[in-house]
Amino acid sequence: MPQFPPIVFAIAFATVVVAVTAIARRLPVPTPILQVLAGFALGLVPGVAIPAIDADLVFFVFLPPVLWAAAFFTSLRDFSANRRPIALLAIGLVLATSAAVAIAARMLFPGMSWPVAVALGAIVSPPDAVAAAAIVSRLPVPRRVVVILEGESLVNDASALILYRSAVAAAVTGAFSWGESVVRFFLDAGVGVLVGILVAWLVLRILRWSHDAMAETLLTLAAPYVAWLAAESLHVSAVLSCVAGGVYLRRHFSSAVAPMSRLNNRSVWDLVVFVLNAAIFLLLGVQFRALLAAVPAGTMLSLLRDGVLIALVAIVVRLLWVPIATALPGLVSRRARRNEPKPTKRGVFLVAWTSMRGIVSLATALALPPVLASGAPFPYRGEIIVITVSVILVTLVVQGLTLAPIIRAFRFAPETSHHLEARTARLEASRRGAEVLDDLSREEWVDERDVEWLRNELRDRIRLLEHHAGEPEGRRRLRGAMLRAERRMLVRLRNEGAISDDVLRELEQELDLEAVRVGVGEER
Repeated sequence: MPQFPPIVFAIAFATVVVAVTAIARRLPVPTPILQVLAGFALGLVPGVAIPAIDADLVFFVFLPPVLWAAAFFTSLRDFSANRRPIALLAIGLVLATSAAVAIAARMLFPGMSWPVAVALGAIVSPPDAVAAAAIVSRLPVPRRVVVILEGESLVNDASALILYRSAVAAAVTGAFSWGESVVRFFLDAGVGVLVGILVAWLVLRILRWSHDAMAETLLTLAAPYVAWLAAESLHVSAVLSCVAGGVYLRRHFSSAVAPMSRLNNRSVWDLVVFVLNAAIFLLLGVQFRALLAAVPAGTMLSLLRDGVLIALVAIVVRLLWVPIATALPGLVSRRARRNEPKPTKRGVFLVAWTSMRGIVSLATALALPPVLASGAPFPYRGEIIVITVSVILVTLVVQGLTLAPIIRAFRFAPETSHHLEARTARLEASRRGAEVLDDLSREEWVDERDVEWLRNELRDRIRLLEHHAGEPEGRRRLRGAMLRAERRMLVRLRNEGAISDDVLRELEQELDLEAVRVGVGEER
């Protein structure tokens, strides 16, 4: 079999990612599903060696930055306002799904012990954050639904992994204590959160000392791995460590670094998360073919059937749990009825239906120890891996393909709260800037002509923000057309030799920043 240098694999990976992403823009198929199919097709190419996936590689390389980025870009205010539904999904639903799957597994495999069955339940219980975000983020979904789904994805992996470790320890050693497991759950979660906050605090101290945008961006890339390693060395929740670190860093990041550092940080992180997400789903597709090929032909159909049944159990439990968990707080608590907004039926169903499984479930299944403490093989390990693959495939295909049509059919009303908050914030910031300008105008070094020029600019900005006529979408389209015309003129001037490439780059950056500000940053 021919051996290729790593650069060839990197080029092939980039080519596949670009091609699949471009195709997904033109097809009514979510990008993650196309990436999984592309990975599966790569696994069928003759002569292509399929590397065995290492669970530690997935947990350490992929999960820390993805979790950190998700937490970093999460609104703490919205997360806190929806902490009750998030907790009911991320903790309550994980436990309910694990219990239901364990019961179903015991019925399908009578010889399976309860610890092994619970381990299987913990493996397939947490939905995949990446798959859901890749589909939901590009569609008109109510903000509260997005917040709940993103909040659930930040916590559910932690609760599932803690339950998984307890179940696997019980299966390996034959000893289990409910009291010890409950205490361990809260201890792992609490210490993990503290570790993440400590790492983020240290990062902030270094950021305030540093004055180099590139070095600061590199530091933020290293932070999730430091938080993960620190938590793992203490045997506490590394997932919650990354989540807490990302949230804490975001709360203080704006005052710790310069504007150029923030711009660089956002661009680099967007690229890193994009590449990692693409690698995750391609790796899933490649591994599906390899894992299924290792199953004896005589047992393949029966195991796939069992996997479909387990997937249906997980889907049905969520469909039942979400409406009950939504209605129950309002029935038992007057405060919940008064403070929490009443959810719509369409929003409740959308949350209940969004439960695709992904790379975390597969990595957790592959992380099962091969042998018990007695030296005997871990019972049903091969069956659990195949069932996990089946659950991932069923949820990705059935729910992933139907999620976008369902969202379009629901026709959620456009939300204006975000635009109203942004306009109010811009008004307040502009007025504060005007106050500072007035204060500085008395300084000896200030030229009155500069003050007057800036006052006129602020006055025009405030007047535009207070302007209520017309539609924001119409103004956005008009401004986008204007910016494209200005950019074409700059290119023409460069081509005619009237301006240099340096001037073009400088002015083009100004236009690009303005395009991003008005919401046309992805239009050409």
